[in-house]
Amino acid sequence: MTETNQEKTRTGKAVVLNAPESFCVQELNVPKPTEGTIVAKVQYGGVCGSDLHMTKGEFPLPYAIVLGHEGVGVIEELGEGVTHDYSGVEVQAGDRVYWCPIAPCHHCWYCTVEQDFSSCTNSTWFGPLERPTWGSHAEYVTLPKDAAFFRIPDHTPSEAVIAFGCALPAVLQGVERAGGIKPLSNVVVQGCGPIGLAAIMLAKISGAANIIAIDGSEVRLELAYKFGATKALDINKTSIDERNQLIKNITANRGADLVIEGTGHRSAFQEGLKICARNASYLLIGLWASQGEQLFDPSYIVQNNLRLIGTQYAQAKHYYGAMQVASLHHSKFPFTELVTHKCSLNEMGKALDLVSSGKAGKVVMCP
Repeated sequence: MTETNQEKTRTGKAVVLNAPESFCVQELNVPKPTEGTIVAKVQYGGVCGSDLHMTKGEFPLPYAIVLGHEGVGVIEELGEGVTHDYSGVEVQAGDRVYWCPIAPCHHCWYCTVEQDFSSCTNSTWFGPLERPTWGSHAEYVTLPKDAAFFRIPDHTPSEAVIAFGCALPAVLQGVERAGGIKPLSNVVVQGCGPIGLAAIMLAKISGAANIIAIDGSEVRLELAYKFGATKALDINKTSIDERNQLIKNITANRGADLVIEGTGHRSAFQEGLKICARNASYLLIGLWASQGEQLFDPSYIVQNNLRLIGTQYAQAKHYYGAMQVASLHHSKFPFTELVTHKCSLNEMGKALDLVSSGKAGKVVMCP
């Protein structure tokens, strides 16, 4: 805190991305909350694979910004009119909250007609430093009006909620778009980072018969078993053809009813198509940032009655759902064990390296 002639001004450190590959820790002013907003002190700011794409300049951003779009924090101060969270639960200073980092406009076609807030064309996300920020790689966040937040139940550890960051909400939206995970179905999950592990857990909860995980990290493959995988395939020890055949052997020579891509690597796409059974769905979540075009034969999709589903971001209801999943199931699955690395704000580079290495479960910043 610093003192002005008039009153105390709250300040806090934050990781600021000034340009691609250029970030530093800065001290920023944290103004008092205005009507409909809150200020929260960050407990954990999750580091996501998309943060890698952002820092590399693979996604257009209004530089300079505060990094971080996954967060759990403690309410520091409530703005005028804020008495409840966005599910109607009463809140006060000192309560822990989990928030959706996107504030929809509530006026566009997608908000009003389709009611798909993740597709809002005017949503508020990252913004310039001159504006109060809710980037979670910081000591404090200001959650703007219409950015939904939810009070974390007292018995639910903060680590369990941040363990999947934005991944569990994203998977909840994706699975919803894909028509759900049917009981006794065969599910293949490509990639065992937070997105993949969230998908594996939801498949387990939904009663899938076979849940096959694919990754190249022994750490992540071990976690896959703990979150419900019935078989884990190491890409470093098997070829694409071998994996395809192993999946056929497990699924009575049919293939997967649902394939969920959570790798973020374009090489997964061609393999994912071949893993699909006839009438299957292929859900793409991880391939968020462009890695260039690739060729494939669209007749394969037609001849096998395949459904390709893309999903971007998540909506407030999915963040609420993710928090409830953590609350209901954190004692059944090793949520807190998924948080393998905690870094200070000064260790942003280390945190990004850990995420890109594939040797970590969930990396979080601890302001």
